[in-house]
This record gives sequence, structure tokens and C-alpha cells, in this order.
Amino acid sequence: MKTLIAYYSYNGNTALVAGLLRSMLKADVHEVKLLKDKKRSGPGKFFWAMSQVPGNKRPAVNPFEAKPENYDLVILGTPVWAGKPAPVFLSFLDRAKFSGRKIAVFCCHGGGQGNALEKLKTALAGNTIISENNFVSRAKTNPDELMEKVRQWTKTLGV
Repeated sequence: MKTLIAYYSYNGNTALVAGLLRSMLKADVHEVKLLKDKKRSGPGKFFWAMSQVPGNKRPAVNPFEAKPENYDLVILGTPVWAGKPAPVFLSFLDRAKFSGRKIAVFCCHGGGQGNALEKLKTALAGNTIISENNFVSRAKTNPDELMEKVRQWTKTLGV
């Protein structure tokens, strides 16, 4: 089964999960990036991220070159910001225009998933969502636990 993983990661948590999925599934990967990404740190990083959520901002992202129709499964991952998918990732979904695909979704958060997965599934109407999962960012402090959770999730994907 040919698999594509597309994700956005702000603090590295979503990238960690995507990397584990990639190695377990031998999948192709597309990392969503901001076109104009300033290096932010400390409180400025947090305030910028939270300023993107109100008003459903859609910052410009890098081009998506993959052809979703060439994949049997697409796995999509995003961090959770204020209980929602990161606006950067929603920008990607707006541009990628997935339709009629078999999709699995995941999110990474610090303990507040909110309704991020529901919003992702709504944004992906017209596709078949076969599985969903959420990963608490603190899990990266216990890599064995995270790896096992990812491994167990891959069993639900039919790969």
C-alpha cells in the first residue's frame, strides 16, 4: 500500500510522530512549512501561534507537489492550537484539496485536544476517514511509550 504522510510541526512533536510513522510504514512525506517563516522563540513564539487562531487566518504555505490520487492512504497530522488544528495546516488542506481519498488523521497537543480532530474531519469532507489518534506532547519524554502507541495505531490503518 502506497502511503503519504503530510504534517505541520511547530515544536517538533508532530514531526516526531510523522517520523515514526514514516519509518514504520515506509511512507512518502510532505512537511508543511510557512512560506515566510520567522524564527521565533520564547513568549514571542507562543503569542504568534495563538494570534493565528482567531479569525481563521490562513498563512501561505509551501507548494504541495504530491498527487494524492497516487496514494492508497494519506495520513495527516497537525499540532493543536487553542483546541483547533494549526491554521498553517488548515492552509495546506485548503490548497491540497483532498477528495475521495482514504485518510487517517492525528494531532499532537500538550493535554488539550479540544475539537481539533472533529475540525480536521469536517475540513476533509468528501474523503473516508479510516482512523484518528491524538498524541500528548509529553509522550516524547518517553520514546518507548510513544513508539508503542504509534505502532498500535498503524495496526488500525490496514497497511
